[in-house]
Amino acid sequence: MNLAWKEMKKNKVRFLLLGSIVFLVSLLTFIISGLANGLSQDNAALIKNLPDGQFYMSENADENYNLSRIVSSIQEKLLSEQTDATALSIQMGFLNDKDDKQQSVAFVTSTQTTMFPDVQDGEIILDSSMKGKGIKVGDILTNNQMSEEFIVKDFVEQEKFSHAPVAFINIKNYKEMFRVDEMQLIFIPGEDSSQEFTGLQSFSNKAFLNTISSYSAEQMSLNMIVWFLVVISGMLFAIFFYMMNVQKIGLYGILKAIGVKTSKLFKMIWIQMILITVTSLAFSIALSQVFNMVAPEGMPFTLTMVTTAQLSLVFLVIGFVGATLSGIQIKKVEPLQAIQQGEI
Repeated sequence: MNLAWKEMKKNKVRFLLLGSIVFLVSLLTFIISGLANGLSQDNAALIKNLPDGQFYMSENADENYNLSRIVSSIQEKLLSEQTDATALSIQMGFLNDKDDKQQSVAFVTSTQTTMFPDVQDGEIILDSSMKGKGIKVGDILTNNQMSEEFIVKDFVEQEKFSHAPVAFINIKNYKEMFRVDEMQLIFIPGEDSSQEFTGLQSFSNKAFLNTISSYSAEQMSLNMIVWFLVVISGMLFAIFFYMMNVQKIGLYGILKAIGVKTSKLFKMIWIQMILITVTSLAFSIALSQVFNMVAPEGMPFTLTMVTTAQLSLVFLVIGFVGATLSGIQIKKVEPLQAIQQGEI
């Protein structure tokens, strides 16, 4: 520890430069990770709020819930056999507010269940984000495909789908609006509910999210950036310590000649890596959490402490691997040869 600290004090600028780069890379990683989590919630909170279970859609729907139609006889059979099951449908659409301005929403309806709000004929329950559009409980909303009006009954928290606020409506109103008789999906809660039914294809919650093209493409892109930044941080450690080690070949030769073990030299590198990484992460975590609190309300940004801790652990592991790989040359150093190289 003493040897590692002395070298860091002697070469302040070099280690401060590495720490600054690690700070910036880790801060950018936390910000992008928070954005990815926020967009994930904004895109699929409706599905994420459900308990673990299985979604079922028709086999000929080509894994597209919009094309799925559950035959009425199959739906009735499943709902009678599976007491906790529910049939549901999701469709994007518009509502006209009191000023006749169109508001984009995701219409959701379902059979009787405790997993979704109970909505009566002519009523509508909206995601709370619609309050920001000036909509209040008791307001009258209309839809161009409906002959009747909707009255706003209540608001719910964090119910979004495809970046649009969810609007829960009654089945009767849904069928009139979209001119359909069949529901799109069956959902059976429970981790042991992965049963097979003729004519239906099953999906876990995660697998169903991946059938939503906008969700899978969006998350794949952002997560790829996050892991690319993590790999870059590991490469920075490897390159930095490699260059440092090349410059200190002569010093390592002298230290080995006076009896310093290779393991102690590796320990020095590891201590330096931990001090730099922990300090840089502490600053980037503090700044990212401040950003999490002051981020604009409309920005889909969510950075939990669990995600932060997981990424911090990954940074430490990657840093350890990078520093260790750079130190392999220390093991190969022959004292006499290294001293001679250091004299040239």
